[in-house]
Amino acid sequence: MKVRLAAELQSDSIVDGEGLRTVIWLQGCTHNCPGCHNPETHDLNGGFEVEIEEIYEKLDNLKFQKGITLSGGDPFMQPEAATEIAKYAKKIGLNVWCYTGFTYEAIVKNAKLKDLLENIDVLIDGPFILSEKSLSCKFRGSKNQRIIDVKKSLEENRVVDYYETIK
Repeated sequence: MKVRLAAELQSDSIVDGEGLRTVIWLQGCTHNCPGCHNPETHDLNGGFEVEIEEIYEKLDNLKFQKGITLSGGDPFMQPEAATEIAKYAKKIGLNVWCYTGFTYEAIVKNAKLKDLLENIDVLIDGPFILSEKSLSCKFRGSKNQRIIDVKKSLEENRVVDYYETIK
């Protein structure tokens, strides 16, 4: 299986989720949020393709990372490949965070997207809204975006804030 990336994997990130992480920048996004900090990732045909096994090899060689972060673009534009990457990361003991312009409520209603959702630990959802941009939002670009504990949300059939579960 191939996946379309926007950039090489970024190891050692501390701003794309908790702990030391590797970020996988997926190509393609139709949200086109005004003020997006990654507009070069929007073109569905941009970026470059790699075999998913190449990503697995890079994940296998990580040393101190706590997890991976799927970002982009929007990982939900490539749900099959993103799901396989998330499953592999979980298999080797990494947690999975994911950024999307979709809302949790829209994803959970879409069977094609829900498989990816079920393999994510923490979801940062919602479009970036320039008028709600805030540099004080931890791990988010705008105040409307939520940091969601996916497992708890699925169990409780409601959106559960990640920080409610770690107190």
